[in-house]
Amino acid sequence: MACIEARGLRKAFGKTTALDGLNLKVEEGRILGLIGPNGAGKTTALNAMLGLIPYEGELRVLGRDPWSERDQLMRDVSFIADVAVLPRWMRVSQALDYLAGVHPRFERAKAEAFLAKTNIAHDSRVRELSKGMVTQ
Repeated sequence: MACIEARGLRKAFGKTTALDGLNLKVEEGRILGLIGPNGAGKTTALNAMLGLIPYEGELRVLGRDPWSERDQLMRDVSFIADVAVLPRWMRVSQALDYLAGVHPRFERAKAEAFLAKTNIAHDSRVRELSKGMVTQ
């Protein structure tokens, strides 16, 4: 079974085409790295696969359409960005509230237990945290 299958995947932002007919098939058990220059469409492709942006073409992740079946897909998928995607003004407690509202499998008690093992304070703002702390 293909974990990810894209045919003719296309995404434009105004006059800028970020993806232009991407065809991709990733079989179960494979690891894929997306390599390319800035603006090549790597992040756009990942955002489409996660159901975060609408797209043209056909896309299936674990047999699901990420855009129309995102809630179900997020029950089986995990994604950790390598850069902070949280607003710098946000507090850690607000980030937990946000995650609880957008991810169907988020377990607040588990997150709280993990945070208790770190030096991260609930009232800290994202801008006050190191990159490693934000990743945690």
